[in-house]
Amino acid sequence: MSQQRQRFILINDKVRANAIEAIKAAEEGSAVSLGPKTRSVDQNAKFHAICTDIANSGRKWAGKARDAEAWKVLLVSGHTVATAGEVEIVPGLENEFVTIRESTARMSVGRAASLITYALAFCDTHGIHLTETIRGGFYEGANDRRVA
Repeated sequence: MSQQRQRFILINDKVRANAIEAIKAAEEGSAVSLGPKTRSVDQNAKFHAICTDIANSGRKWAGKARDAEAWKVLLVSGHTVATAGEVEIVPGLENEFVTIRESTARMSVGRAASLITYALAFCDTHGIHLTETIRGGFYEGANDRRVA
């Protein structure tokens, strides 16, 4: 019989004890991993709302308007460089250029917060209205007055 996936955030001794008991009771072949807490669902939704707002603004990059997914790539890459991370541009399998950069799915909560701050600063610097970001309840700030 297959066990259900369990996740424990080690915030106190009781949770730690529960995690230990779950490991003891785990079926042969189960996998366990430990690491820093990753970005939250709310952080993910907020960042994607910001990317959507930038795309909806009509802001052009490299001569053309970009969709939210392209803005995500641009913001993550820019944030990585701005925070002294590593971004590598390599030839792809068909001789296209590919950017190798950090994964947002593996970001810690703090790293995701830094990315969001970077994205909000970009929007503020470029006068981008945060309509979807505010509508989604993800931002209460100076840009509130811009929402129709």
